[in-house]
Amino acid sequence: QVQLMESGGSSVQTGGSLRLSCRASGVSISNRCIGWFRQAPGKERERVAIISAGGGRTTYYADPVKGRFTISRDNVNNTVYLQMNSLKPEDTATYYCATPLPDQIFTSLPTDFRDWGQGTQVSVSP
Repeated sequence: QVQLMESGGSSVQTGGSLRLSCRASGVSISNRCIGWFRQAPGKERERVAIISAGGGRTTYYADPVKGRFTISRDNVNNTVYLQMNSLKPEDTATYYCATPLPDQIFTSLPTDFRDWGQGTQVSVSP
């Protein structure tokens, strides 16, 4: 089982930027697909961005974040990042990172993701 820990959440104003980090412990994530998800109060959890294992040549972005968010990975530091720019109030949520089974180099199906972090809170004020 992979232990994932998110950090970087904070409160910002509309238009601001944040960089979230997802750090793994106990195992290298260089060969793991990693996804970022979010859940706002009273809403279902939704996909945000996903990056393939290895060099991260394949990515997925949900429509609401395309052009504003960028997912990247630093395998040396065992960390995946989510750079969030031009933040909007509707981006307010708890953000989670997760990974599927090791043999899945890339998947965008939320049900494939098995190991999850505890989440980090992002609040965007008008």
